[in-house]
Amino acid sequence: MSVEIRKLDATNRKQLRQFVLFPETLYRDNPYYVPCLVFDEMDTLNPKKNPASDFCIHELYMAYKDGKAVGRIAAIINYKANEQWKHDEVRFGWFDTIDDKEVSSALIAKVEEFGKAHGMTHIIGPLGFTDFDPEGMLVEGFDQESTMPLIYNHPYYVEHIEGLGFEKDADWLEYRIFIPEKVPEKFERVAKIVAQRNNFHIRPVTRKLIREEDYATKIFSLITECYKDLYEYTVLPDNLADKYIGFYLKVLDLRYVSVVENSDNEIVAFGITMPSLAAALKKSRGRLFPFGWWHLCKALFIKHSEGSELLLMGARPDVRNTGVTALVVADMFEKYNKLGVKWSETNAELEDNFGIRNTFEPFERVQNKRRRAYKKAIE
Repeated sequence: MSVEIRKLDATNRKQLRQFVLFPETLYRDNPYYVPCLVFDEMDTLNPKKNPASDFCIHELYMAYKDGKAVGRIAAIINYKANEQWKHDEVRFGWFDTIDDKEVSSALIAKVEEFGKAHGMTHIIGPLGFTDFDPEGMLVEGFDQESTMPLIYNHPYYVEHIEGLGFEKDADWLEYRIFIPEKVPEKFERVAKIVAQRNNFHIRPVTRKLIREEDYATKIFSLITECYKDLYEYTVLPDNLADKYIGFYLKVLDLRYVSVVENSDNEIVAFGITMPSLAAALKKSRGRLFPFGWWHLCKALFIKHSEGSELLLMGARPDVRNTGVTALVVADMFEKYNKLGVKWSETNAELEDNFGIRNTFEPFERVQNKRRRAYKKAIE
């Protein structure tokens, strides 16, 4: 039977839930897949709840065969990014399919149709609304457990997408870094010299500090300054920044946050990590109720995993060459040892972002995943 593609109503809770939960069936027996946080995914895909809808439009599609759901995809146009990067691209994201090229072809065709109708010349993905959404198709590391912020996909996705004429546009690398029992003396010495020479100091982040000095907004402003020139980054308006700040403040154990300030108490570098939530998300299947909240809270605040997830790290452009990231890493690893963390999984790092990659060169690490954004012209 031929593939039937249905457009979903992204504001309809029942339809949206079907879209979000589709991977549960597709990856049911896969030990490396980690479910998303269902409530967060639904809020992200609902235009009434996602502030990115101020500058993005999108449609959701499900594919069916014999009346059974066999695939999904989101078509997204980020007008702010298109203006910023001076191109006309439609993004595809939340792409999942059974191993059937007819299904993947039909899904991609709907995104191209959506893009063409709005004057787009190229299709690119997997990407989300902004850089804080899942992005990049896994092309290496299918036998490695995924992490909360990133995409897992079956190996056949690569063959499907490349068979449709897509070519590499950018690659990200991921590493597992093994935490030494003590920060190497040489590295620690370098961190101290950097701090003394530049009048840098570590600032402990507390709830009180966040509340009284609007510290989270300051951190987010620096994130934008650090990342604005990276691949497809969208500089976000304040209301969307508040959305991400609000979400992460709810789930972050602030002991996993390292911040460096200068003599004027300005933030110049940061490292934001969290305990690995992979096991908790698997137990809860990404749901908060009835007992998923307990698994997540336990992993976050009570009994930490031996692993952590390095979400974000950066340094202000004017101090990047001072070695300030050594100060961040030294503080981060000292905290890890106190908390019993044995390894840290990095977020996806652009393969040409040598500054961040070289930061961890003195430590034992292994590159365990690679993911890719694909692009092609719309015919």
